[in-house]
Amino acid sequence: MTKDVKGGISENIRQVEEHIRKACENSGRNIQDVTLIAVSKTKPVSMLKEAYDCGCRHFGENKVQELVDKYEQLPKDIKWHMIGHLQRNKVKYIIDKAYLIHSVDSLRLAEEISKEAQKKGVTAHILVEVNIAAEETKFGTTREEALALVKEIAHLPSIRVEGLMTIAPYVENPEKNRQYFADLYQLSVDITRENIDNINMGVLSMGMTGDYEVAVEEGSTYVRVGTGIFGERHYNAV
Repeated sequence: MTKDVKGGISENIRQVEEHIRKACENSGRNIQDVTLIAVSKTKPVSMLKEAYDCGCRHFGENKVQELVDKYEQLPKDIKWHMIGHLQRNKVKYIIDKAYLIHSVDSLRLAEEISKEAQKKGVTAHILVEVNIAAEETKFGTTREEALALVKEIAHLPSIRVEGLMTIAPYVENPEKNRQYFADLYQLSVDITRENIDNINMGVLSMGMTGDYEVAVEEGSTYVRVGTGIFGERHYNAV
């Protein structure tokens, strides 16, 4: 399923926000509990400025260098989300720039984030990435190992788990991903019941351009929309 992205950025944002509103209505949720992340990877700064002028303040990047470059060029009230796979040797470059790191899938990465956060005197806010559909091509801890990983991270200084993230399979029919979103929500409930110090499950980052409405209906608090706002990706433009 592909959203219509033939309009300009402002019109696309309006349509996405309207779809989110309807999904909240359908599920009895408050639209204030859902935040739109404009996924701006590979997009030029000029397009981000346009989205910013339309009210977007949350932007998602999947490459460290791109996040750093755009951080330097754009207003400082932007909240940057690191949504791509993060290598341990790149953590130091974004530790004081990323509002939220979505893609923590191992204790070793969490330990590196903790170490760099201590050096910079900041608290790193992270999500544990769960490969909820058990796809071989995707990063993320397994559903079965997520609780154990969360418990280990809870002991680390200068790092705080805020919830969970998943990248659902690419599907033509978003209904096929509904169960995965419901499963991640249930996992967050199960972890909450453990009442672990330093662990919050208030954030569920799930849903992208093709399936964010279903994700919202199943409890998503952050939807990551790129193509639905900016159009198709152009990898030669930064």
